[in-house]
Amino acid sequence: MSADQQWDYSFDVVVVGSGNGGQTAALCSYEMGSRDVLVVEKSHLYGGTSSISGGGVWIPCNRYAQEAGAQDSTSDARTYLRQLITEEEVPDYQLDAFLENGPKMVDFLHQRSQVRYVSLAHYPDYYTNLEGAREGHRSMEPEPFNADELGEEWRRLRRTHPMMHLGGLIGITQVEAALLVGQQPGWWKTAAKLVLDYLIDIPWRLKDKFHRRLATGCAGVARLRASLQDRDIPLWLNTAMTRVIDENGKVLGIEVNRGGQVLRIQARKAVILAAGGFEHNQEMREQYLPQPTDHRWSAGTRDNTGDAIREGIRLGAKMHRLNEAWWCNTISVPGEEIPRLSIMEKSYPGSIVVNPAGERFGNESQNYMAFQQETFRKHSAENPCNPAWQVFDANFRARYFVGPLYNSKFRPDWALPKRYEEEGFFAKADTIPELARKIGVDPDGLQKTVDNMNEYARTGVDLECQRGDAAYDRYYGDPRFSPNPCLGPVDTAPYYAMKVDPGDFGTQGGMVINADAQVVREDGSVIEGLYAIGNCSAPTLPCYPGPGSTLGPAMTFAYQAAKAITGYRD
Repeated sequence: MSADQQWDYSFDVVVVGSGNGGQTAALCSYEMGSRDVLVVEKSHLYGGTSSISGGGVWIPCNRYAQEAGAQDSTSDARTYLRQLITEEEVPDYQLDAFLENGPKMVDFLHQRSQVRYVSLAHYPDYYTNLEGAREGHRSMEPEPFNADELGEEWRRLRRTHPMMHLGGLIGITQVEAALLVGQQPGWWKTAAKLVLDYLIDIPWRLKDKFHRRLATGCAGVARLRASLQDRDIPLWLNTAMTRVIDENGKVLGIEVNRGGQVLRIQARKAVILAAGGFEHNQEMREQYLPQPTDHRWSAGTRDNTGDAIREGIRLGAKMHRLNEAWWCNTISVPGEEIPRLSIMEKSYPGSIVVNPAGERFGNESQNYMAFQQETFRKHSAENPCNPAWQVFDANFRARYFVGPLYNSKFRPDWALPKRYEEEGFFAKADTIPELARKIGVDPDGLQKTVDNMNEYARTGVDLECQRGDAAYDRYYGDPRFSPNPCLGPVDTAPYYAMKVDPGDFGTQGGMVINADAQVVREDGSVIEGLYAIGNCSAPTLPCYPGPGSTLGPAMTFAYQAAKAITGYRD
C-alpha cells in the first residue's frame, strides 16, 4: 500500500517528544504560521528529561542577562567554545547557528508566550580558566510557575527530580538549592519561608501533596505547556512512535501506538524528532557507550530508549557521538525509583571520592561532566574506578546535605533506613581503616588519601587534583574554609561512605543536522521532511561548557526548524 493512501490523522507538523525542545518546536511552528500542529509523547506524563532536570538553559547574550547589565558578546562565547570543541566535533555552521539564533529564540518566546527565565548571575561557565569564559549570566533558569495555571494538566506534568524538592514536596530553584544544600548564610530564613508558604496554602493541600509553586525543570516545561494550551495545540500522551513513514526518500508522517491502537499520522510539512536519547536501552548502551555502563545509573526518563535514533539509523541518517553521554555521578538510593545527581555533595570541602584502591581519581569540585569523563579515562581492569565511594567525616555530615542522608541535624544516623547499610549503599565506622574494610576498599590506600587531603586542607593546595584552582570549583565551595574554600579535613569520627555510580542524565549522540535542524545523510543530502533536535540529534555543545548546555541548543534548533518549515524570517 502506498504511504499516501491511508491516514488516520493529518497535521502540518508532527512533533515527537514533549520536553523543552519538542514543545518549543510546536509553539514556534504555530506562531510562525503552521497552525495545525500535534505533539505526541510516549509516556503518560509530559516533559521528559527536561522536566526532571534543573531546567537551566545556556544561551550567551540572552535578553535576561542583558537586562541584568551583563557584559558579554557572541564573539567571546565563540572564542570560549572553540577552545573546547573542534570543528570536526561540531562544524562552524552548527555552532554559529546556535550562537546567533539562541538569543532570538529567547526573545521570540518572551514576546509571544508565557515562557519566562531568570539570569543566573553567579553560576559560572564550567571552564572559567579559558579565554572568553564568564563567571555568570550565560545560564538562565525558569521563573517559578503555579501549577493551578495549567488547569487539570498539572496532574500529567512530570515533576522535577526529588533532589530539587525541599522535604521531597517543595520545589526549589537552583539559586535556592545552592543556598540550602550548602547551608550558606540566610538559608534558614529561605527554608522557613518556603515551608510556611507550603503549610498555609490549605486549598492546594487538599488537591496535592506537592507545593503549588513549580520550580526548575518542570516550571520551564509547565510554562511551555501553558503556552500550547493557550493555542489549543494538542499533546497526546501514551502515544509511542513506532515508525517514521517515508516514501522515495521523503518523510511523510509517523506510525504510533496510542493506548494499544496503531495509528498512521500524516505530517504534511514535517516530522520533528525530539524524543531524547537511549539512556535506558541497555543493549544500545553496551553497543555504544564506554564501560562500565548500566541504565539503572541514569537519571534520564525511563521512556528514553532510543526510538528516534533507531529510526534515524534505519532511514540512513548520518550519526555522530553515539559513544558519549551527558555524564554525571549518580546516587542510586535504595527504595527510590530514579537516581539522584551528585553535583553539589561531592564538591563541598571535607569529603573525597575514591576508587577500590582507596585513591582519588579526579578533582571532586570540577564540573560533573569533566569529572565523569576523567573517571572513564582512568578506569581500567587493572585500576578500576568503579565502585566509587564518597568518604567524609562527622563534621561534613553535620554541615551539608548529602543526597538522601540530608545532614545529621535533619536526619540523624539512627533515622537512616537500615537497608542503606544492608544493601551496600552506605557505611559508617569509627576509624578510616574500619570504614575501608566495610566498603571493600584498600585500608592503607584510603588512610594515605585521607592524610593527604588533611594536609591539602591545611596548606590550601591540592597537589594531586588541583581542587579549588578554578572559579567553577569555588562556586560550590564554602567561604568558611580557608585558605581554599574547596578543601577541608576529614579528621573527625565517625567516618562515613556513600556509594556513587558513573551515571548520566541522558545520552549525547544522534542524528547529524544542518543549521535548520534538518537531518542529513552521510553524503550531506537532507532527508526531506525530517528534523531532529535535543538528545536524538548530534550535540552542539558536547563539552558541556556551562549549566543548561543541552536545553539551550534543543530550544534554539527547535526555533530553527520552525523557521525552515514555515519560511518565517526573524
